[in-house]
Amino acid sequence: MSDIRHSLLRRDALSAAKEVLYHLDIYFSSQLQSAPLPIVDKGPVELLEEFVFQVPKERGAQPKRLNSLQELQLLEIMCNYFQEQTKDSVRQIIFSSLFSPQGNKADDSRMSLLGKLVSMAVAVCRIPVLECAASWLQRTPVVYCVRLARALVDDYCCLVPGSVQTLKQIFSASPRFCCQFITSVTALYDLSSDDLIPPLDLLEMIVSWLFEDPRLILITFLNTPIAANLPIGFLELTPLTGLIRWCVKAPLAYKRKKKPSLSNGHVATKVTKDSGGMDRDPHLLYSKLHLNVLQVLMMLQVHLTEKNLYGRLGLVLFDHMVPLVEEINRLADELNPLNASQEIELSLDRLAQALQVAMASGALLCTRDDLRTLCSRLPHNNLLQLVISGPVQQAPHAALPPGFYPHIHTPPLGYGAVPAHPAAHPALPTHPGHTFISGMTFPFRPIR
Repeated sequence: MSDIRHSLLRRDALSAAKEVLYHLDIYFSSQLQSAPLPIVDKGPVELLEEFVFQVPKERGAQPKRLNSLQELQLLEIMCNYFQEQTKDSVRQIIFSSLFSPQGNKADDSRMSLLGKLVSMAVAVCRIPVLECAASWLQRTPVVYCVRLARALVDDYCCLVPGSVQTLKQIFSASPRFCCQFITSVTALYDLSSDDLIPPLDLLEMIVSWLFEDPRLILITFLNTPIAANLPIGFLELTPLTGLIRWCVKAPLAYKRKKKPSLSNGHVATKVTKDSGGMDRDPHLLYSKLHLNVLQVLMMLQVHLTEKNLYGRLGLVLFDHMVPLVEEINRLADELNPLNASQEIELSLDRLAQALQVAMASGALLCTRDDLRTLCSRLPHNNLLQLVISGPVQQAPHAALPPGFYPHIHTPPLGYGAVPAHPAAHPALPTHPGHTFISGMTFPFRPIR
């Protein structure tokens, strides 16, 4: 690597950046022939930091600065490299070498350039870059993932009106990136303050994606080998927990803005329409999102059973429901119950529906006693009380230990042929996969 460095020092910044990508492409291509997962050592990373991110190797030396035009040219060089490299394994390891955080002073430059590269890839539809970014989001700590998410939201939902249409179009180009992007923005926007309420353009885009295909948010889960213990501090396998948080907290978060309430419990906000004439009332959008989330939860029993994970893997973690319930309780106390009774009722209704369907599908693993303890301090809600008290006892699912919540709803149309107990029906196939029917009758009606 020292010989390569000396040759690069004689080049200008852009030529050196292009040359270092060329050398590392050759280096990792040969490494991949002998090892399927080569270890990225310090040498290649240091070359990238010095000649791509302009971080000097010598201590005390002033970092070089690319002007705006040079930076744009560098982004074009990188975009073209990932587009022209045909081997996905080489693309992935180069992308990882470039942008995996190292915990050093180069990380700020690394994250800044990554945000601009992915933003450019969205604008010019460079699918290989988006696929690499999806893998990066999956294996990178969440504190960095939300930085990338914020950069994209700023570029496409805040800075230029109407530019969200460009971001919306990548749904068909890279669904895997869209899934990881949704997971990232739900981690970023937790509705804990007015500044952390999702922008309306972002909300409308996600609702439109899930209306097109609710299975979008399961792509990472369905296509990822599941480890015994999911790593802490990384994005979840699905954005389900984050989307449940959005739907449940939205009525209270908007009420916190102290806008007058309508008689039906919705906050009076200006309703706009997009270019296609679709209503952009945020409360209607959250209602649609809530329905999409319930639909996805109802699909999960089949997928968990197919992966032999039913009763063993909770995609909606009980530990993540605890802070959500605490936040709802705090918001309900903060708002005057006399003036926010309808918003509190709507929030608790949505929480009850999400808990009910998540437990029935095996996505949330907890006992009824756990649930009673969790919700004991919340304001009274009839639907939530029904969920806590539970249904008439049924025979427990074979995969669940005694005491876990049994099935509490009738399977939706299209799933009725799936036997509840496969062992009792050896002649029937075990939990066959079903194509989701968007027009299927749905037994749960979200309360608006």
